[in-house]
Amino acid sequence: MIVAAQVPLAQRIHGWLKTTHVSFVPAAGAEDSLVQHVLAQLQERFARQGHYVQERPNAQTTLFVTTARYGEPVNWRESVMLTGRRRFGLNHSPMTYTILRVTPAQLTERLDYFERVLAKETPDASDFAFPGLAETAYRTLIEQGRRGGPIMSFIRLVQAQAKCIRLVIIVGAEQVESAYYFDLVGGYPHVVAGDDLDAFYDDMVRRIVTSVSTGEVTQHAVTEPIVSHAEWQRLASPAAMKAAGFELGRRNFFTEMVRVADLTNVPAVGDSIASQYSEGCFATWDAHLQALIATITGSARPVEKQNLTDDELAVIVSVRPDGLGAVVRHVEGKRNDSPSSEAVELRDLDFALPSVTLGNAWGVDAGASVPVVRSKLHGHRGVAAFDPKTVEFVPLDAPYYHYPVSCATDAQARAIKSSFGRAECLRNPADPRQVAFTILPTHGLVVVEKWVEGKAPLQLLWELMDSGGFEVDRLVPQGPHGFDPGADGRMHLVE
Repeated sequence: MIVAAQVPLAQRIHGWLKTTHVSFVPAAGAEDSLVQHVLAQLQERFARQGHYVQERPNAQTTLFVTTARYGEPVNWRESVMLTGRRRFGLNHSPMTYTILRVTPAQLTERLDYFERVLAKETPDASDFAFPGLAETAYRTLIEQGRRGGPIMSFIRLVQAQAKCIRLVIIVGAEQVESAYYFDLVGGYPHVVAGDDLDAFYDDMVRRIVTSVSTGEVTQHAVTEPIVSHAEWQRLASPAAMKAAGFELGRRNFFTEMVRVADLTNVPAVGDSIASQYSEGCFATWDAHLQALIATITGSARPVEKQNLTDDELAVIVSVRPDGLGAVVRHVEGKRNDSPSSEAVELRDLDFALPSVTLGNAWGVDAGASVPVVRSKLHGHRGVAAFDPKTVEFVPLDAPYYHYPVSCATDAQARAIKSSFGRAECLRNPADPRQVAFTILPTHGLVVVEKWVEGKAPLQLLWELMDSGGFEVDRLVPQGPHGFDPGADGRMHLVE
């Protein structure tokens, strides 16, 4: 296996974790003896690990921990995630985790149910009608279930009913048996309690603190000069991006956008969470502009990656010195929406790698100095197998396998930059392997390609998908994983 699953505890913990100020605000009427036991254990362990447990939220609060009852919809007015800031008179929105309990029998029954109704040739909308969900929720539950299996339908159901994105699902009847951790993109790492409950609860605190310690890197800055309309029209890269989006769409790489309003009836969610999010983004380098042409964010409006327009492309020049966002150029006559939330990771990894000079085969771009990586693709997908003669797998630093991070964060950008900075095929441009990738557990893959003569941006990648040289999977690893050689000459995923 390329990456080892077992490392000492000290090597699993991130070095950038922050001290957390946590306020426990259990929901009235959602009392559950097992959940109350978990809350008591967490309060003790937050304090033991050096965090501050507050009696009442204040300006220092970085985390709310609340509760809900499985299967009982939370009124949005009672949702701590949606109304905690206003309820406690804060000028910021602390991260919210909701803890709820499901018995093993309830979990099995619900997953079996989703497996059965998802298997129908034509799913029945009435099979996905649950209390607290919008009439249109069946679309999301079906699409998500087909994307990632019954667990994904279950995740979206419980999130919609609990009116919270980050959930800790305690599994147990008389005592705690395990815990699932749900997040925005549909992650569901599963931790078994076993005999060492001290380690189990300490692990729970570290997982929560890992999330709280990350910050979004979406404060993008605009720089001059503006790209003129005429200059934009002369570029080949925008058309190439549209073509790549179409080809990736034909291969079902991107799934449908998840919209909060499709799942549950709530008012504008404001700064608690975007009203929608798109799955994945991609970019390619433009030698003339010396910038990335990338897809825009899907949080503002729907973006269909397979049917891109010029308005759905952004120009990323660099990364802000403080790392809080990307530096972009606007284009004359375009809508100029912000780039994808992964803009920083897409651009920042270039700074850990060498540049190359394009040869005569690149026509008008010949002689240009460009990053060794030409095109990049980020998607909420896994990888089942790859051809090591063409593709290199680059592991993350060990802590990211045990305490995962999620989208649009500084931590994710650092993880990706560090990983690709070690890629042999990128550090040595003469290496015959033209593609490198990594997988963020619970989240998805990031794959990049070098400059290949005669190929359009991302063409090599979609051709490898077709040939089996890069086999994309609908399931994303939820923890430590690696790849072992198979009889077919490819490397195969091992979790």
